[in-house]
Amino acid sequence: MNNRLLAIIAALSATSIFGLNHTITKSLMPFFITPSALLFARVLGACALFWVLSIFSKHEKIETKDWSKFLFCTVFGMSVNMISAIKGLELSTPINSSIISTISPIIVFIISIIIIKEKVVKTRIIGVAIGFVGAISIILINSRADINTEDIRSGNVLLLLNSISYAIYLVSVRSLTIKYSIITIMKWLFLFGVILNAPFSIQQFLDVQWHIYDNVEFLKLSFVIIGATFAVYLLNIYALKTLKASTVGMFIYLQPIIGIIYAVYTGSDRLKLTDILSMTLVFIGIYLVSLKKEAN
Repeated sequence: MNNRLLAIIAALSATSIFGLNHTITKSLMPFFITPSALLFARVLGACALFWVLSIFSKHEKIETKDWSKFLFCTVFGMSVNMISAIKGLELSTPINSSIISTISPIIVFIISIIIIKEKVVKTRIIGVAIGFVGAISIILINSRADINTEDIRSGNVLLLLNSISYAIYLVSVRSLTIKYSIITIMKWLFLFGVILNAPFSIQQFLDVQWHIYDNVEFLKLSFVIIGATFAVYLLNIYALKTLKASTVGMFIYLQPIIGIIYAVYTGSDRLKLTDILSMTLVFIGIYLVSLKKEAN
C-alpha cells in the first residue's frame, strides 16, 4: 500500500470520526460539561497522550524561527477553532454543525492558492465544485426547521468561524509537516493549546461534577478526547505529510453524509434516492481532488 493511499485512508478516517463527534459532543453539553471545560479536557487529554508517545519517538530540536509558526497554528487549530466549534454546537444543532463544516474545503482551497501559492489544477477545481454541489444538495434536501432562534443563528456564526479557523490551521501547519515528525508537531501544539486555553477554561474544568457521570458519559467523553481530538489531529497531520491541504480539507464534505447514515442507522431518518445521488457527487469530487496531477 503506497503512502498516498495511506494518507487518503487517514484523512477519510479522521473525517468519519469527526462526523460522529457532532452528535456525541452535543449530548454532553451543557448538563454534563460546559463548552470551556470540554475544550480544556480535549487539549489537556490530547497533550498528555502526545507527550507520552514522544517518549518512544526521536527527539527533534525546533528551530527558533519556527516557534512563531507553532504558536500561530495553535491559536487557530487548538484555541479559536475548538472553542468556536464547541460553543457553536451547544447553541446550534449537530446537523447544522456537520453542514457548515463543508465550507472549510473551499476556504482551504482559496487560502492555499493565496498564501502558499498552491498550483491550480483544473481537475481539482472541478472536484471542489462537484463536491460542494453534492454537499449543498444534502443541505437543501435534508434541511430542518425544528427551531429558529437567536441562539441557533449565533451558534451557526460560531460554527462558520470554526470552519474558517480550521482552514487556516490546515494550510499553515502544512509547512511544519515537511520539517518535523507528527509527534513532535502535535506535542508542542497541544502543550501551547493547554497554556493558551487555561486562563478562561481551567476553572470550569475543575468545577465539572464528575460524580454525575455514568459509564456512558465517560465513554462519550473518552471518544471526544481520544477519538475526535487525539486521533483526528494525528490522522490529519499524517495525511498532510503526503497530501495537499486542500485535498485533506476536501474530505470534510463527507461529514453531512456520515450524519445522514447515522440518522438512518438510529431510525431517525430514511435514505432517499436524492440522498444517494448527492453522496455520489461528493465522492466524485473527493476522487477528482485526490488525483495526483501536475498543474499546467
